Amino acid sequence: MKSTGIVRKVDELGRIVLPSELRKTMSIEEKDSLEIFIEESKIILRKYEPSCIFTGNMDNLVEYKGKKVSKEAIITLASLAGLHIAEF
Repeated sequence: MKSTGIVRKVDELGRIVLPSELRKTMSIEEKDSLEIFIEESKIILRKYEPSCIFTGNMDNLVEYKGKKVSKEAIITLASLAGLHIAEF
């Protein structure tokens, strides 16, 4: 893990401010979502990029009942169900 040398305090509401240089470097814009992970004693923030719940693919996504599904997964699932659909 690479240290940035930046230290920030947590405010009374549990918030921290990400420095503008870091936001620019990581292409984090206002209103972007961040995913939060825990690894041992580390908190890891990563810019959220929606992906297919089945394949993890981030291309050709459609939303179904609040979940992202790739067209590739839809075609595979249709095939498993015995349906033959044309590529869309």
